[in-house]
Amino acid sequence: MMAKIKTVYVCAACGASQPRWAGQCPACMEWNTFSEEFQEGTAVRSKPAETSLKSRPQKLSEIQSMENVRTPTGIPECDRVLGGGLIQGSLVLIGGQPGIGKSTLLLQLARSLMEKKQGCLYVSGEESEAQVKHRAERMKIAGDGLWIYADGVLEHILQSAQDIKPHVLVLDSIQTVRSLELQSVPGSVAQIRECTFRLMEFAKTTGTIVILVGHITKDGEIAGPRLLEHMVDVVLQFEGDRQHLFRVLRGIKNRFGATDEVGIFEMASEGLLAVENPAAYFLSESQPVSGTTASVITEGSQSFLVEVQSLVSDNHYTYPRRTVLGWDANRLHLLLAVLERRAGMNFGQYDVTVNLAGGIRSTDPGLDLALAMAVGSSLRNQVLPQKTVFLGELGLGGEVRGIARLEQRVREAQKQGFTTIVGPASALSRLELPEIRLIGVRNVREAMDHVREKA
Repeated sequence: MMAKIKTVYVCAACGASQPRWAGQCPACMEWNTFSEEFQEGTAVRSKPAETSLKSRPQKLSEIQSMENVRTPTGIPECDRVLGGGLIQGSLVLIGGQPGIGKSTLLLQLARSLMEKKQGCLYVSGEESEAQVKHRAERMKIAGDGLWIYADGVLEHILQSAQDIKPHVLVLDSIQTVRSLELQSVPGSVAQIRECTFRLMEFAKTTGTIVILVGHITKDGEIAGPRLLEHMVDVVLQFEGDRQHLFRVLRGIKNRFGATDEVGIFEMASEGLLAVENPAAYFLSESQPVSGTTASVITEGSQSFLVEVQSLVSDNHYTYPRRTVLGWDANRLHLLLAVLERRAGMNFGQYDVTVNLAGGIRSTDPGLDLALAMAVGSSLRNQVLPQKTVFLGELGLGGEVRGIARLEQRVREAQKQGFTTIVGPASALSRLELPEIRLIGVRNVREAMDHVREKA
């Protein structure tokens, strides 16, 4: 019987499908997520599934451990985020803004594999072989261990991978790949779901490491159905501003390791370079001004200093504006309320702008005290003490609370040449670091009083 085309409606949030459009998905209860897809169907009754088992259940003691099947990437920052390297047969998804450096990072990974005599097949659905080679020549990548293939048909890609048998298969990007078994266009929910599932099967059955590049939406989320992130083993986010030099590789999901590690890179003409001292990028060398201070944030096992800036200016509109760059806007509203109630400040007639210098983004609660001090300094036009770091989380009562990895942060500040730490009294009293001055404060008013005494 001849095949026919049928229309289904697929939810972009969970991947559920149904024959009719609906305003709300009955599976995930999201609104306006159904999109029309065209699939090839047939009127022939399908054959019953095979009932023979291809494998048998195994005892836990019989299963081989995965600790010995990691492949180091040769890039220490990547290995840290991945938890030690790439796992054999894993499916990795990396997302990021256009032009942020995803393809550059993956070409550097391919070069490291070539140096270890491990082959890599780089499939590009957006660029030709000549374009990829031009970038590789600029990065001084040469050798016989890297195959370049420009195609967007999944069946062709899998056949080439079976012929070459590479150690790593890189697919740039999943939104440009289509399967000939479906009639929908590349990037549609049905195509992304089908292609990812078949690539996952290929990775698990052959032991090949498959790395997918994913586009992101204007909201910063990886494009396509949420099912895509559930299917893969590792999700990495490549962040940063193209107007700044540094890039941050962050783990969002990792079935084989922790997700609190980050890798920091600098974009150069020859590729991405690991940043050994991030504080040099985030701290200013200009003359001290009011509204500026320093703090230490932690990302996984790393700690580095950031410059916290604030500007309080007269308001010329009906409502005062609150502008935040690199931090949580709701957290700023909370801190302003605490300062008004517990420190006697008034921001009703002022615009307040807060910025983490260098384009860094963080949600670390250890920045609370530094931000409060920067806002108060700008309001009073008073320069804060130099070589001083403020650490601590603020509660609604104005109290300065302890934070995670305090000793690690203090040692990082000391390594960068800072001489004084102002933070929670209860936590600092337990530290024995005679080479640096520790000033414990119980609430934000005590911290303000200390600043006035130094002025």
